[in-house]
Amino acid sequence: MCGRFSQTWSYNDIRDYLLLNEGFDLEPSYNIAPSQDVAAVRLEEGRRRLISLHWGLIPFWANDRKISYRTLNARSETAHKSPAFRAAFRGRRCLIPASGFYEWDKKHGTKQPYFIYRTDEEPMTFAGLWEHWEDKEGKEIIESCTILTTEASEPVSSLHDRMPVILEPEDFDLWLNPEEHNITKLRNLMQPAAPGILSMHPVSKYINKAWNEGEKCIAPTEDDKPI
Repeated sequence: MCGRFSQTWSYNDIRDYLLLNEGFDLEPSYNIAPSQDVAAVRLEEGRRRLISLHWGLIPFWANDRKISYRTLNARSETAHKSPAFRAAFRGRRCLIPASGFYEWDKKHGTKQPYFIYRTDEEPMTFAGLWEHWEDKEGKEIIESCTILTTEASEPVSSLHDRMPVILEPEDFDLWLNPEEHNITKLRNLMQPAAPGILSMHPVSKYINKAWNEGEKCIAPTEDDKPI
């Protein structure tokens, strides 16, 4: 799963990697939590645009926005047929750039947090879905997103069974294309990260509080005592 991540790249840092055509200046955030707005890339009239989306997908048919607390992640194996995600999977796919994500060691009962990032130090790019929702009165409009997950590969699998789907640059065109509906092609992109792609290190439990921010969140630590 993915319940917390960081995004510390500037627009210029990711512009060439993601082949962006337009966007906005990004403020570094080391501790992005559910229900916050996140930067995402979608295709608009053939151009890749960096936009802001609410993290927690609200299906277009939802009666209210509260469902978003249950739709932070979508299982890649079933998203194409899930009532909450299937419409978005069909034609509203996006990329969510990140510097890395956090996972807690629950397998060994320590709940020690770890920061996971790309070994090559390139931007990490999650596969996402986005949706447009309006309330019944038409007074509130929210565009939201979810992060797709898959089976965890090393080193994440030592901590948790699931991890975000991380796409490579050669996958971006296919994933963003709203005219692509071939389920097999799309699901082939949603694989665990290949060996050597990811690295991780333990971080302070400072990260546990969603309001904590700054470089301290990702700083390596040997100290696993509660803060």
